[in-house]
Amino acid sequence: MAEVCVIGAGSSGIAACQVLQARGIDFDCYEVGSEIGGNWRYLNDNGMSSAYRSLHINTSTRQMQYASFPMPAELPAYPDHFQIARYFDDFVDHFGLRDKIAFRTEVTSVVPEDGVYDVTIRERDGVERTLRYRSVIVANGHHWDPRVPEFPGEFTGERQHSHYYKTFEPYVGKRVVVLGIGNSACDIAVELSRVADKTFMAMRRSAHVLPKFLFGIPTDHLTTSPLARGPLWLQRLSLRAMLALTRGDVTRYGLPKPDHKVLAAHPTVSDDILTRVGHGDVTVKPNIARFDGDAVVFADGSREEVDAVIYCTGYRITFPFLADGLFNAADNEVALYHRVVPVGRPGLYFLGLVQPLGAIMPLAEAQAHWIADLIEGTAALPPPAEMNREIHRYRERMRRRYVASKRHTIEVDFQEYLADLKRLHRMLPSSKLTGTGS
Repeated sequence: MAEVCVIGAGSSGIAACQVLQARGIDFDCYEVGSEIGGNWRYLNDNGMSSAYRSLHINTSTRQMQYASFPMPAELPAYPDHFQIARYFDDFVDHFGLRDKIAFRTEVTSVVPEDGVYDVTIRERDGVERTLRYRSVIVANGHHWDPRVPEFPGEFTGERQHSHYYKTFEPYVGKRVVVLGIGNSACDIAVELSRVADKTFMAMRRSAHVLPKFLFGIPTDHLTTSPLARGPLWLQRLSLRAMLALTRGDVTRYGLPKPDHKVLAAHPTVSDDILTRVGHGDVTVKPNIARFDGDAVVFADGSREEVDAVIYCTGYRITFPFLADGLFNAADNEVALYHRVVPVGRPGLYFLGLVQPLGAIMPLAEAQAHWIADLIEGTAALPPPAEMNREIHRYRERMRRRYVASKRHTIEVDFQEYLADLKRLHRMLPSSKLTGTGS
Protein backbone atom coordinates (compact mmCIF):
# COMPACT_ATOMS: atom_id res chain seq x y z
CA MET A 1 0.00 0.00 0.00
CA ALA A 2 1.38 3.37 -1.04
CA GLU A 3 1.64 6.15 1.50
CA VAL A 4 0.03 9.22 -0.13
CA CYS A 5 -2.20 10.02 -3.10
CA VAL A 6 -1.97 13.58 -4.46
CA ILE A 7 -4.92 14.60 -6.64
CA GLY A 8 -4.00 17.25 -9.20
CA ALA A 9 -0.73 18.61 -10.58
CA GLY A 10 -1.59 22.29 -10.54
CA SER A 11 0.27 24.87 -8.49
CA SER A 12 -0.80 23.28 -5.18
CA GLY A 13 -0.36 19.66 -6.23
CA ILE A 14 3.22 20.13 -7.43
CA ALA A 15 4.06 21.92 -4.17
CA ALA A 16 2.81 18.85 -2.31
CA CYS A 17 4.91 16.59 -4.54
CA GLN A 18 8.06 18.61 -3.89
CA VAL A 19 7.60 18.58 -0.12
CA LEU A 20 6.73 14.88 0.06
CA GLN A 21 9.72 13.95 -2.08
CA ALA A 22 12.05 16.11 0.01
CA ARG A 23 10.79 14.34 3.15
CA GLY A 24 11.20 10.89 1.64
CA ILE A 25 7.45 10.17 1.79
CA ASP A 26 6.23 7.78 -0.89
CA PHE A 27 3.45 9.26 -3.05
CA ASP A 28 1.58 8.99 -6.33
CA CYS A 29 0.24 12.09 -8.10
CA TYR A 30 -2.62 11.91 -10.60
CA GLU A 31 -3.39 14.62 -13.15
CA VAL A 32 -6.32 14.36 -15.55
CA GLY A 33 -4.58 16.60 -18.12
CA SER A 34 -1.42 15.96 -20.11
CA GLU A 35 0.63 18.78 -18.53
CA ILE A 36 1.20 20.37 -15.15
CA GLY A 37 0.05 23.87 -14.22
CA GLY A 38 -3.69 23.46 -13.66
CA ASN A 39 -5.51 26.77 -13.90
CA TRP A 40 -2.39 28.50 -15.23
CA ARG A 41 -2.06 26.25 -18.28
CA TYR A 42 -3.89 28.09 -21.07
CA LEU A 43 -6.21 25.75 -23.01
CA ASN A 44 -5.33 22.98 -20.56
CA ASP A 45 -6.72 19.72 -21.92
CA ASN A 46 -7.94 18.79 -18.45
CA GLY A 47 -10.84 21.16 -19.17
CA MET A 48 -10.46 22.93 -15.85
CA SER A 49 -8.40 26.01 -16.71
CA SER A 50 -10.15 29.36 -16.63
CA ALA A 51 -7.16 31.21 -18.12
CA TYR A 52 -7.90 33.55 -21.03
CA ARG A 53 -5.39 34.51 -23.70
CA SER A 54 -4.59 37.96 -22.29
CA LEU A 55 -4.41 36.90 -18.63
CA HIS A 56 -1.66 38.27 -16.38
CA ILE A 57 -1.30 37.48 -12.71
CA ASN A 58 -2.62 40.04 -10.23
CA THR A 59 -0.19 39.02 -7.49
CA SER A 60 3.42 39.94 -8.13
CA THR A 61 6.23 37.44 -8.61
CA ARG A 62 7.67 38.07 -5.16
CA GLN A 63 4.37 37.16 -3.56
CA MET A 64 3.59 34.23 -5.84
CA GLN A 65 6.86 32.30 -5.89
CA TYR A 66 7.56 29.16 -3.91
CA ALA A 67 10.06 29.59 -1.08
CA SER A 68 11.93 26.53 -2.34
CA PHE A 69 12.22 27.84 -5.93
CA PRO A 70 12.27 31.63 -6.45
CA MET A 71 11.00 33.03 -9.73
CA PRO A 72 13.64 34.22 -12.21
CA ALA A 73 14.71 37.80 -11.58
CA GLU A 74 14.18 38.72 -15.23
CA LEU A 75 10.43 38.13 -15.07
CA PRO A 76 8.25 41.25 -14.98
CA ALA A 77 6.44 42.11 -11.77
CA TYR A 78 3.19 40.69 -13.18
CA PRO A 79 3.92 37.91 -15.72
CA ASP A 80 1.40 36.41 -18.11
CA HIS A 81 0.10 32.85 -17.86
CA PHE A 82 2.60 31.51 -20.40
CA GLN A 83 5.47 32.66 -18.18
CA ILE A 84 3.82 31.25 -15.08
CA ALA A 85 3.30 27.88 -16.78
CA ARG A 86 7.00 27.82 -17.74
CA TYR A 87 7.90 28.56 -14.13
CA PHE A 88 5.83 25.57 -13.00
CA ASP A 89 7.49 23.39 -15.65
CA ASP A 90 10.91 24.52 -14.42
CA PHE A 91 9.87 23.82 -10.82
CA VAL A 92 8.82 20.26 -11.64
CA ASP A 93 11.93 19.56 -13.71
CA HIS A 94 14.30 21.14 -11.16
CA PHE A 95 13.06 18.80 -8.44
CA GLY A 96 12.71 15.78 -10.73
CA LEU A 97 8.99 15.39 -10.12
CA ARG A 98 7.67 14.78 -13.63
CA ASP A 99 8.14 11.01 -13.54
CA LYS A 100 6.13 10.86 -10.30
CA ILE A 101 3.05 12.36 -11.95
CA ALA A 102 0.63 10.09 -13.82
CA PHE A 103 -0.77 12.31 -16.59
CA ARG A 104 -4.07 11.69 -18.40
CA THR A 105 -5.18 9.85 -15.28
CA GLU A 106 -8.41 10.84 -13.57
CA VAL A 107 -9.31 10.10 -9.97
CA THR A 108 -12.94 8.97 -10.16
CA SER A 109 -13.59 8.05 -6.54
CA VAL A 110 -12.10 8.25 -3.06
CA VAL A 111 -13.74 5.95 -0.52
CA PRO A 112 -12.72 5.53 3.13
CA GLU A 113 -12.17 1.89 4.04
CA ASP A 114 -10.88 0.52 7.36
CA GLY A 115 -8.93 3.66 8.27
CA VAL A 116 -7.38 4.10 4.81
CA TYR A 117 -8.66 5.22 1.40
CA ASP A 118 -9.52 3.28 -1.72
CA VAL A 119 -8.75 5.52 -4.70
CA THR A 120 -10.10 4.55 -8.11
CA ILE A 121 -8.29 5.99 -11.12
CA ARG A 122 -9.17 5.95 -14.82
CA GLU A 123 -6.03 5.77 -16.93
CA ARG A 124 -5.55 7.22 -20.42
CA ASP A 125 -6.58 3.94 -22.04
CA GLY A 126 -9.87 3.99 -20.12
CA VAL A 127 -8.89 1.17 -17.77
CA GLU A 128 -9.90 1.71 -14.14
CA ARG A 129 -7.89 0.53 -11.17
CA THR A 130 -8.40 0.89 -7.44
CA LEU A 131 -5.40 1.46 -5.17
CA ARG A 132 -5.20 1.87 -1.42
CA TYR A 133 -3.51 4.82 0.32
CA ARG A 134 -2.97 5.81 3.92
CA SER A 135 -3.46 9.50 3.08
CA VAL A 136 -5.09 11.54 0.32
CA ILE A 137 -4.19 15.15 -0.50
CA VAL A 138 -6.92 16.89 -2.51
CA ALA A 139 -5.21 19.57 -4.61
CA ASN A 140 -7.42 19.84 -7.69
CA GLY A 141 -8.26 23.53 -7.23
CA HIS A 142 -11.54 25.38 -6.79
CA HIS A 143 -11.78 27.45 -9.99
CA TRP A 144 -13.20 24.87 -12.37
CA ASP A 145 -16.93 24.36 -11.57
CA PRO A 146 -18.61 27.61 -12.72
CA ARG A 147 -21.40 29.11 -10.63
CA VAL A 148 -24.07 30.44 -13.01
CA PRO A 149 -26.87 32.64 -11.64
CA GLU A 150 -30.46 32.26 -12.74
CA PHE A 151 -32.62 35.19 -13.83
CA PRO A 152 -36.25 35.18 -14.90
CA GLY A 153 -37.22 35.50 -18.53
CA GLU A 154 -35.84 34.14 -21.79
CA PHE A 155 -32.73 35.41 -23.55
CA THR A 156 -32.13 34.81 -27.24
CA GLY A 157 -28.49 35.87 -27.18
CA GLU A 158 -25.41 34.01 -25.96
CA ARG A 159 -24.81 33.32 -22.29
CA GLN A 160 -21.42 32.12 -21.12
CA HIS A 161 -19.46 31.91 -17.89
CA SER A 162 -16.06 33.60 -17.81
CA HIS A 163 -14.52 30.15 -17.25
CA TYR A 164 -15.01 29.53 -20.96
CA TYR A 165 -13.93 32.97 -22.17
CA LYS A 166 -10.62 32.69 -24.02
CA THR A 167 -10.29 35.53 -26.56
CA PHE A 168 -12.14 38.68 -27.61
CA GLU A 169 -12.71 37.66 -31.26
CA PRO A 170 -16.23 36.20 -30.84
CA TYR A 171 -17.43 39.54 -29.43
CA VAL A 172 -16.05 41.98 -31.99
CA GLY A 173 -18.75 44.46 -32.97
CA LYS A 174 -21.28 43.04 -30.51
CA ARG A 175 -23.12 44.44 -27.53
CA VAL A 176 -22.02 42.59 -24.39
CA VAL A 177 -22.96 42.58 -20.70
CA VAL A 178 -20.21 41.50 -18.29
CA LEU A 179 -21.74 40.54 -14.94
CA GLY A 180 -19.46 41.06 -11.93
CA ILE A 181 -16.85 43.41 -10.50
CA GLY A 182 -14.09 40.94 -9.63
CA ASN A 183 -10.73 40.57 -11.32
CA SER A 184 -11.92 38.48 -14.27
CA ALA A 185 -14.89 40.79 -14.86
CA CYS A 186 -12.62 43.83 -14.99
CA ASP A 187 -10.09 42.16 -17.30
CA ILE A 188 -12.78 40.96 -19.70
CA ALA A 189 -14.75 44.22 -19.68
CA VAL A 190 -11.58 46.22 -20.39
CA GLU A 191 -10.59 43.90 -23.22
CA LEU A 192 -14.04 43.86 -24.82
CA SER A 193 -14.44 47.64 -24.52
CA ARG A 194 -11.77 47.99 -27.22
CA VAL A 195 -13.49 45.74 -29.78
CA ALA A 196 -17.19 45.43 -28.89
CA ASP A 197 -19.87 47.78 -30.19
CA LYS A 198 -20.96 48.39 -26.60
CA THR A 199 -19.75 47.00 -23.28
CA PHE A 200 -21.90 47.05 -20.17
CA MET A 201 -20.68 46.03 -16.72
CA ALA A 202 -23.45 44.96 -14.35
CA MET A 203 -22.92 44.35 -10.64
CA ARG A 204 -24.77 43.67 -7.40
CA ARG A 205 -22.36 45.84 -5.44
CA SER A 206 -19.46 48.08 -6.29
CA ALA A 207 -15.83 47.58 -5.27
CA HIS A 208 -12.74 49.38 -4.04
CA VAL A 209 -10.45 48.98 -7.05
CA LEU A 210 -6.77 48.58 -6.25
CA PRO A 211 -4.08 49.43 -8.81
CA LYS A 212 -1.32 46.92 -9.52
CA PHE A 213 1.25 49.50 -8.52
CA LEU A 214 1.25 52.09 -5.72
CA PHE A 215 4.02 54.69 -5.87
CA GLY A 216 5.87 52.47 -8.36
CA ILE A 217 5.77 49.39 -6.09
CA PRO A 218 3.59 46.30 -6.69
CA THR A 219 0.58 46.86 -4.47
CA ASP A 220 0.57 43.37 -3.02
CA HIS A 221 3.96 43.99 -1.44
CA LEU A 222 1.87 45.69 1.22
CA THR A 223 0.67 42.24 2.34
CA THR A 224 4.16 41.44 3.66
CA SER A 225 5.02 44.93 4.91
CA PRO A 226 4.97 45.95 8.57
CA LEU A 227 1.66 47.63 7.82
CA ALA A 228 0.04 44.24 7.18
CA ARG A 229 1.03 43.14 10.68
CA GLY A 230 -0.90 45.98 12.27
CA PRO A 231 -4.53 45.88 13.39
CA LEU A 232 -7.19 45.75 10.70
CA TRP A 233 -8.39 49.30 11.37
CA LEU A 234 -4.86 50.61 10.71
CA GLN A 235 -4.52 48.57 7.52
CA ARG A 236 -7.83 49.97 6.28
CA LEU A 237 -6.98 53.53 7.22
CA SER A 238 -3.59 53.37 5.52
CA LEU A 239 -4.84 51.71 2.34
CA ARG A 240 -7.80 54.09 2.09
CA ALA A 241 -5.41 57.04 2.36
CA MET A 242 -3.09 55.64 -0.32
CA LEU A 243 -6.01 54.97 -2.67
CA ALA A 244 -7.33 58.49 -2.09
CA LEU A 245 -3.93 59.94 -3.01
CA THR A 246 -3.34 57.80 -6.07
CA ARG A 247 -6.82 57.13 -7.52
CA GLY A 248 -9.45 59.15 -5.71
CA ASP A 249 -13.06 58.15 -5.15
CA VAL A 250 -14.32 55.46 -7.55
CA THR A 251 -17.61 57.34 -7.92
CA ARG A 252 -15.75 60.09 -9.80
CA TYR A 253 -15.01 57.61 -12.55
CA GLY A 254 -18.57 56.30 -12.74
CA LEU A 255 -18.68 53.31 -10.40
CA PRO A 256 -21.32 53.24 -7.65
CA LYS A 257 -20.17 53.91 -4.10
CA PRO A 258 -19.05 50.65 -2.44
CA ASP A 259 -21.35 49.54 0.36
CA HIS A 260 -18.49 48.05 2.38
CA LYS A 261 -15.16 49.12 3.84
CA VAL A 262 -11.77 48.67 2.22
CA LEU A 263 -10.52 45.09 2.79
CA ALA A 264 -14.07 43.89 3.57
CA ALA A 265 -14.18 42.06 0.22
CA HIS A 266 -11.67 40.16 -1.86
CA PRO A 267 -9.60 42.81 -3.66
CA THR A 268 -10.44 43.84 -7.19
CA VAL A 269 -7.11 44.68 -8.82
CA SER A 270 -7.07 46.59 -12.12
CA ASP A 271 -5.06 49.41 -13.62
CA ASP A 272 -7.53 49.93 -16.46
CA ILE A 273 -11.17 49.51 -15.49
CA LEU A 274 -11.62 52.95 -13.91
CA THR A 275 -10.12 54.63 -16.95
CA ARG A 276 -12.36 52.68 -19.34
CA VAL A 277 -15.42 53.54 -17.25
CA GLY A 278 -14.30 57.17 -17.03
CA HIS A 279 -13.89 57.30 -20.80
CA GLY A 280 -17.39 55.93 -21.31
CA ASP A 281 -16.04 52.82 -23.01
CA VAL A 282 -17.61 50.67 -20.29
CA THR A 283 -21.14 51.56 -19.15
CA VAL A 284 -21.88 50.58 -15.54
CA LYS A 285 -25.25 49.04 -14.70
CA PRO A 286 -26.85 47.56 -11.59
CA ASN A 287 -27.52 43.83 -11.36
CA ILE A 288 -29.55 42.01 -14.00
CA ALA A 289 -33.24 41.81 -13.05
CA ARG A 290 -34.53 39.69 -15.92
CA PHE A 291 -34.18 38.76 -19.57
CA ASP A 292 -36.60 39.83 -22.28
CA GLY A 293 -35.84 38.24 -25.63
CA ASP A 294 -32.82 40.00 -27.08
CA ALA A 295 -32.68 42.46 -24.18
CA VAL A 296 -31.47 42.60 -20.60
CA VAL A 297 -33.54 44.49 -18.04
CA PHE A 298 -31.51 45.79 -15.11
CA ALA A 299 -32.48 46.40 -11.49
CA ASP A 300 -33.00 50.14 -12.11
CA GLY A 301 -35.55 49.36 -14.83
CA SER A 302 -33.28 50.28 -17.73
CA ARG A 303 -33.31 47.99 -20.76
CA GLU A 304 -30.56 47.27 -23.26
CA GLU A 305 -30.54 45.11 -26.37
CA VAL A 306 -27.44 42.92 -26.22
CA ASP A 307 -25.89 40.00 -28.07
CA ALA A 308 -24.14 38.25 -25.20
CA VAL A 309 -23.87 38.04 -21.44
CA ILE A 310 -20.68 36.86 -19.74
CA TYR A 311 -21.10 35.71 -16.14
CA CYS A 312 -18.06 36.50 -13.99
CA THR A 313 -19.79 35.03 -10.97
CA GLY A 314 -17.25 32.72 -9.40
CA TYR A 315 -17.19 29.00 -8.81
CA ARG A 316 -18.78 26.28 -6.75
CA ILE A 317 -16.50 24.28 -4.49
CA THR A 318 -17.13 20.68 -5.47
CA PHE A 319 -15.30 17.37 -5.24
CA PRO A 320 -17.27 14.87 -7.36
CA PHE A 321 -14.75 12.09 -6.77
CA LEU A 322 -15.19 12.08 -2.99
CA ALA A 323 -17.58 9.46 -1.65
CA ASP A 324 -20.97 10.70 -0.46
CA GLY A 325 -20.75 11.94 3.11
CA LEU A 326 -16.97 12.11 3.09
CA PHE A 327 -16.86 15.90 2.88
CA ASN A 328 -19.48 18.63 2.59
CA ALA A 329 -19.03 21.96 0.77
CA ALA A 330 -22.65 23.10 0.57
CA ASP A 331 -22.93 26.80 -0.37
CA ASN A 332 -19.11 26.85 -0.58
CA GLU A 333 -18.88 26.50 3.21
CA VAL A 334 -16.04 24.15 4.12
CA ALA A 335 -15.22 23.01 7.65
CA LEU A 336 -11.46 22.52 7.78
CA TYR A 337 -9.11 22.80 10.75
CA HIS A 338 -6.63 25.52 9.82
CA ARG A 339 -8.16 25.36 6.31
CA VAL A 340 -6.60 21.94 5.65
CA VAL A 341 -7.96 19.09 7.78
CA PRO A 342 -11.58 17.87 7.98
CA VAL A 343 -12.66 16.75 11.43
CA GLY A 344 -13.03 13.01 11.85
CA ARG A 345 -11.35 12.13 8.54
CA PRO A 346 -7.79 11.11 9.46
CA GLY A 347 -5.47 11.01 6.49
CA LEU A 348 -7.60 13.33 4.31
CA TYR A 349 -6.17 16.77 3.55
CA PHE A 350 -7.14 19.73 1.34
CA LEU A 351 -4.34 21.78 -0.18
CA GLY A 352 -4.75 25.28 -1.60
CA LEU A 353 -8.45 25.49 -0.75
CA VAL A 354 -8.08 29.11 0.30
CA GLN A 355 -8.69 32.53 -1.24
CA PRO A 356 -5.96 34.78 0.14
CA LEU A 357 -5.36 38.50 0.21
CA GLY A 358 -2.17 37.61 -1.63
CA ALA A 359 -1.03 34.49 -3.51
CA ILE A 360 -2.00 30.87 -2.93
CA MET A 361 1.32 29.24 -3.90
CA PRO A 362 3.45 30.11 -0.84
CA LEU A 363 0.54 29.20 1.43
CA ALA A 364 0.00 25.86 -0.30
CA GLU A 365 3.70 25.15 0.07
CA ALA A 366 3.53 25.88 3.81
CA GLN A 367 0.36 23.79 4.11
CA ALA A 368 2.17 20.91 2.41
CA HIS A 369 4.93 21.01 5.01
CA TRP A 370 2.39 20.81 7.82
CA ILE A 371 0.61 17.93 6.08
CA ALA A 372 3.97 16.15 5.75
CA ASP A 373 4.53 16.68 9.49
CA LEU A 374 1.15 15.07 10.22
CA ILE A 375 1.90 12.15 7.89
CA GLU A 376 5.33 11.62 9.44
CA GLY A 377 3.92 11.85 12.95
CA THR A 378 6.16 14.77 13.92
CA ALA A 379 2.99 16.79 14.45
CA ALA A 380 -0.41 15.71 15.71
CA LEU A 381 -3.97 16.97 15.55
CA PRO A 382 -5.84 18.04 18.68
CA PRO A 383 -9.10 16.39 19.80
CA PRO A 384 -12.10 16.93 17.48
CA ALA A 385 -13.74 19.38 19.91
CA GLU A 386 -10.72 21.68 19.74
CA MET A 387 -10.61 21.41 15.94
CA ASN A 388 -14.28 22.37 15.73
CA ARG A 389 -13.71 25.37 18.00
CA GLU A 390 -10.94 26.65 15.72
CA ILE A 391 -13.18 26.22 12.67
CA HIS A 392 -16.00 28.11 14.42
CA ARG A 393 -13.67 30.96 15.43
CA TYR A 394 -12.40 31.26 11.85
CA ARG A 395 -15.91 31.39 10.42
CA GLU A 396 -16.98 34.04 12.90
CA ARG A 397 -13.95 36.21 12.05
CA MET A 398 -14.72 35.91 8.35
CA ARG A 399 -18.38 36.82 8.88
CA ARG A 400 -17.42 39.90 10.87
CA ARG A 401 -14.78 41.06 8.42
CA TYR A 402 -16.17 40.34 4.95
CA VAL A 403 -19.42 41.09 3.16
CA ALA A 404 -21.74 38.08 2.92
CA SER A 405 -20.83 36.25 -0.29
CA LYS A 406 -19.99 32.72 -1.43
CA ARG A 407 -16.62 34.07 -2.62
CA HIS A 408 -15.57 34.83 0.96
CA THR A 409 -16.19 31.44 2.57
CA ILE A 410 -12.54 30.39 2.16
CA GLU A 411 -10.92 33.82 2.46
CA VAL A 412 -7.69 34.14 4.43
CA ASP A 413 -5.35 37.00 5.17
CA PHE A 414 -1.96 36.07 3.70
CA GLN A 415 0.18 37.32 6.56
CA GLU A 416 -2.08 36.11 9.36
CA TYR A 417 -2.60 32.68 7.86
CA LEU A 418 1.09 32.15 7.12
CA ALA A 419 1.78 33.05 10.75
CA ASP A 420 -0.77 30.41 11.80
CA LEU A 421 1.03 27.81 9.72
CA LYS A 422 4.35 28.86 11.22
CA ARG A 423 2.92 28.36 14.70
CA LEU A 424 1.89 24.86 13.70
CA HIS A 425 5.53 24.32 12.66
CA ARG A 426 7.05 26.07 15.64
CA MET A 427 8.75 22.96 16.99
CA LEU A 428 10.30 22.13 13.61
CA PRO A 429 13.50 23.43 11.99
CA SER A 430 12.82 26.56 9.96
CA SER A 431 14.31 24.90 6.87
CA LYS A 432 11.40 22.47 6.82
CA LEU A 433 8.88 25.29 6.63
CA THR A 434 10.64 27.48 4.08
CA GLY A 435 11.82 24.66 1.87
CA THR A 436 15.37 26.06 1.90
CA GLY A 437 16.65 22.70 3.09
CA SER A 438 15.20 20.89 0.08
